[in-house]
Amino acid sequence: MADPLPGEFVEDAVRRARAESPFLTLLLDREPAVAAQLDQGVLPPLSTVTIDDPAMPVMRRLRLERRRLALLVAVGDLAGAYDLTAVTAALSGFADRALHTAIVAAIAERTPGAEPLGFAAIALGKQGSHELNYSSDIDPILLFDPATLPCRPREEPDEAAVRIGRRVVEILQARDGDGYVLRVDLRLRPSPEVTPIVLPMDAAISYYESLALPWERAAFIRGRAAAGDLALGGRFLETIRPFIWRRALDFGAIGEIRGISRRIRDHHSRGQAFGPGFDLKRGRGGIREIEFFAQIHQLIHGGRDPSVRVPATRDALARLAESGWIAPAEADAMTEAYTLFRTIEHRVQMIDDRQTHHLPTGPALDGLARLHGVADGAVLLDLLRPHVLSTARAYDALDPEDEGALSQDAAQLEVQLAETGFADPPAAARRIEQWRAGTYPALRSPAAREALEAVLPGLIEALGNAPDPQGAILRLDAMLAKLSSAINFFRLLEARPALSRLLGAILSHTPTLAEALGRRPELFDGLIDASALDPVGSVDAIADEMRGEAGDYQARLDHVRRVVGEKRFALGTQIVAGVSDPLDVSAGYARVAEAAIVVLAEATVAEFTVKHGTVADSELVILALGRMGGGALTHASDLDLVYLFTGDYMGESDGEKPLGAVLYYNRLAQRVSGALSAPTASGPLYDIDTRLRPSGTQGPLVVSLDGFARYQREDAWTWEHMALTRARPVYGSPGARTATQGVIDAVLSGDRPARDIVADATGMRADMARHKPPTGPLDAKLSPGGLVDLEFAVHVVQLTRHAGFHPHLGAAIRELVVAGLAPPAIAAAHDFLTRLLVTLRLVAPDAQPPAPATRALIARALDVADWDAVVASFAATRQEVADFWASVAEQPRQSVGDG
Repeated sequence: MADPLPGEFVEDAVRRARAESPFLTLLLDREPAVAAQLDQGVLPPLSTVTIDDPAMPVMRRLRLERRRLALLVAVGDLAGAYDLTAVTAALSGFADRALHTAIVAAIAERTPGAEPLGFAAIALGKQGSHELNYSSDIDPILLFDPATLPCRPREEPDEAAVRIGRRVVEILQARDGDGYVLRVDLRLRPSPEVTPIVLPMDAAISYYESLALPWERAAFIRGRAAAGDLALGGRFLETIRPFIWRRALDFGAIGEIRGISRRIRDHHSRGQAFGPGFDLKRGRGGIREIEFFAQIHQLIHGGRDPSVRVPATRDALARLAESGWIAPAEADAMTEAYTLFRTIEHRVQMIDDRQTHHLPTGPALDGLARLHGVADGAVLLDLLRPHVLSTARAYDALDPEDEGALSQDAAQLEVQLAETGFADPPAAARRIEQWRAGTYPALRSPAAREALEAVLPGLIEALGNAPDPQGAILRLDAMLAKLSSAINFFRLLEARPALSRLLGAILSHTPTLAEALGRRPELFDGLIDASALDPVGSVDAIADEMRGEAGDYQARLDHVRRVVGEKRFALGTQIVAGVSDPLDVSAGYARVAEAAIVVLAEATVAEFTVKHGTVADSELVILALGRMGGGALTHASDLDLVYLFTGDYMGESDGEKPLGAVLYYNRLAQRVSGALSAPTASGPLYDIDTRLRPSGTQGPLVVSLDGFARYQREDAWTWEHMALTRARPVYGSPGARTATQGVIDAVLSGDRPARDIVADATGMRADMARHKPPTGPLDAKLSPGGLVDLEFAVHVVQLTRHAGFHPHLGAAIRELVVAGLAPPAIAAAHDFLTRLLVTLRLVAPDAQPPAPATRALIARALDVADWDAVVASFAATRQEVADFWASVAEQPRQSVGDG
């Protein structure tokens, strides 16, 4: 509680708040009881913000508490009751309590009665040092212990941890009528582009002990176990303490932090010049430079001087001066400047509750000055100016080390490359020398070569640590050779060093993705957002994203291609990064394709009807078959589609240029196929295969639904009915889809010609084996006992036993297993072969054994121990499938038709 102060101070603070701060005025209006006390000159203690009402939902309680706290702290600050230390301590303490409350609530919602153990939040940044400002976000790292985290039955701890983490963020960050509690930024965790939002503690420890960057060390100067299982958080921090505080002088860290400062100065150049609009946080001579000044000295001296290992900036400056590492006068000047800057920063933020650090311009600067209690903006600037200048001088006096740059000397460069991990340093050095010489068009400008030099040390380090450094640099070289401009690409890698490691993995493992990057380097931009490595959304959500850009028909086609390219690239990257099951990635590929079909068909129909109108009581229906029908694609899959139309085939369209129904829909379907397959500036989409339509390539591209039903009932062959088991309508109105599905269901149930299904199927498989042999020893599809044999066996059982009809092959197999029509091991065989197929389409599209480094990735994707286990499991799985297919092929021959 603050010391009592004259009531007129509080009244004056309220008057200034109402006059100059819309946000505080709103809070005063929404908290009339508190406002009444303040208007009488009484500042209630901060303890009164706590709401003791167990019946109130936690989200509402925290929002109301945050609102009251913001009001009382702001008025107390303006009135002089609270100094900067008290203000930041109150805000930070509330953040800790809110974060802990959210963790406890998230665990209790999922596992009532369970102790909130095994889940910890490590506060970094200003929360970690108890220095939060009014509108700060918080930057925690969320950790879990699989052994103690409460989980639901049959739930994996890593899945439970991520769900708890998402709920914590929702509790704190979601906005409603009561506002929000805290913005949560989880991007300070290791490699946020590829890691889940909650990390296993052991994995996090391993990262910080071996892979972390200098700036990540600096972040942990202010690290603190703040919420959740504090004992778990404390153990983590104690374990990584040697990583933060090293005994050797760390000039590399100085260079890294100074590099961050230079990038900030460049990026925020508009806020560098002192005056109206000055950025108090990032501006030259501002808050960030004081923080970096202290952290540089802490990193250099903290390994051998534990007294300077304190999180708060002003405490650090004081300890550094006491230990003789900086001059006392320098520490005093920076402490005074920091206190003033942070105080004015708070005034800026309490105006509108915005996370901004810029001084306003124009009349608003005068309003800020009056809120602070001085006459006008000119007086406020005069107050700040000497502190900004002195801070800039002190920071610039630090030795601007440029350690870590790659040598320009050929011999020394080869030494550096050998130390980094390249097996053939001379060859790698020649590539780098070519880049520096501007051999490729993308590197000919001075700006491009400057951008190259800025990112080269980190990029080469990432490639050197990649599984196949030599292969990675060759693929990067091929990519740079194709680029028209490389500046943006290099700037992205410079800004997000973790992406360099991911790029190294992509270039080492996946020629498919590397080639895509060579054609469209902007695909890499999509990985900036960590959510790019989350599972893709529903078909409807993806379709809404694809519809997002207005424009003409061609613009819509290009937009859909961009979205598809980004999502397919991200899905492939999920396998490389090891963050997703290939089965989930396969389903994601299919959802992306289905959304593209829906959106492009919509756009094409709308464009077509402008000239040709519509056919009354009729519409286009698109039927997906094969892997697309089953909702399980690979990166390289084409789309098996059949086009149908409902209504009278004798009808005619009503447009400016009318067409008969058959011609109308054939032209329309050709345009839809073109939209899905024709290459544009944004690249191609999919190869479209329409050979599964009635009468195959001899028949029209589109038939009526009635004609399709008649053909399937009377003329279709066994292979066409086998294909129909995986048919699924993906475009059309609900009524049209239902009618189409009804036709499919009736045919599969027995309304079809009598055929010797077993004989037909075995004959077809033998023909296929002769004409399409396996492409390599790892061909999961065409090898004996591979996916094609499995599909044939399943389809024969489905058609002969009238069971297990589900377009998704895995789901159909599970239904057959339950019915006793397939051995239980076949379900696992399907999953193994599908995972292998999806993974190899990315990393070994020729189905040949890949490089040793990539073999480990395949084993991880298949969830087996090592490459030997991959080979053994593949052989065993193929034998199981071969036995199943043999048992099906040897069953008594039977004619199956009307059932």
